[in-house]
Amino acid sequence: MSDLSVVIVSYNTRELLRNCLLSLRESVGLDLEIIVVDNASSDGSAEMTRAEFPEVKLLAQSLNTWYCGGNNIGIEAARADTVLLLNPDTEVAADALAQMRRFLQDHPDYVGVTAQLRYPNGELQRTCARIPDFRQLLMAYSALGYLLPTLKRELHSQLTYGDWDRRGDRDVEAIPGACTMMRRGDIRLDEDLLLYFPEETLARRQRKPMRFLTAARIVHHEKSSTRSWFAISIFFRDLLVYCRKHHGISKMLLLWALSRPVYWLMWLKNR
Repeated sequence: MSDLSVVIVSYNTRELLRNCLLSLRESVGLDLEIIVVDNASSDGSAEMTRAEFPEVKLLAQSLNTWYCGGNNIGIEAARADTVLLLNPDTEVAADALAQMRRFLQDHPDYVGVTAQLRYPNGELQRTCARIPDFRQLLMAYSALGYLLPTLKRELHSQLTYGDWDRRGDRDVEAIPGACTMMRRGDIRLDEDLLLYFPEETLARRQRKPMRFLTAARIVHHEKSSTRSWFAISIFFRDLLVYCRKHHGISKMLLLWALSRPVYWLMWLKNR
């Protein structure tokens, strides 16, 4: 049995996926099972994976199963006890995955672990967050945030660990979906969501500590397949689904009403 199953959901990210898979070939210290779930890409991602990476288990879908559904397909196919959900727009340092898995093995009281993510230019990404409360959702994604900018900044700083520079290890509540390592029995995603808020949902379900490891390094290009108005509309859809599930329908309706101005302003901006 492999030491670690790596699940990558790909949608029209062929060149980035190639670089990701090449970096995984250089990983040391682990026997990897690599699973690529291709969500009906039209750019030849599946064909490239099949031709250039015969060691990869390719699960080519006829329809787009989205991020959550696609990852669950990969998780179901995984054979290792530990699973890493990894974005295709990442490049993994050779020893990063071994460090992360070793941490989970040595700390059974932790449910998940992630790496330090950096942009291609070396700049640190401010990943990881607390589980958002309803006030934070309102300030971040509704017109109230424009009316109360000071409160919005304060709540955003609380949510995103604003006092932390990501240069040291830390216990966190939610880790990024771009790089989430957990035990296979803990990691299944909520398929009522399509692309957004799976990290917060995992954190709510587990209520156990997760760990950010500074020494494990991954380059993340970020938002490679979500730079479109369609993706923004999916974000607001998932926002409301998440709010209804965890804060109730009345608060979801309030958030829907107050987020409409932001939604339409973003639509105008992206016309």
